Amino acid sequence: MTALLIRDLFLREKENCLIKVYENQIEKALKALKRQLAKEGLLKELKRRSFYEKPSVKRKRKQKEARKKRLKAQRFTPLTSP
Repeated sequence: MTALLIRDLFLREKENCLIKVYENQIEKALKALKRQLAKEGLLKELKRRSFYEKPSVKRKRKQKEARKKRLKAQRFTPLTSP
């Protein structure tokens, strides 16, 4: 049993991703690693940070993300009847 330990690329020391490789099933482990990184949003973050983002574009992106988060929260909160 071999274990791959991937440190978070943005130096968040407390969060580690541990993928275990059983019986030399590398493809399966890579698939699990990619799934885990996508779930954490690391790949999206890498793509976003690869180029300079103008402050106005950054502000608009943050507003869009906040709006999306707010709408998602509204969808999952149960309506209370008076």
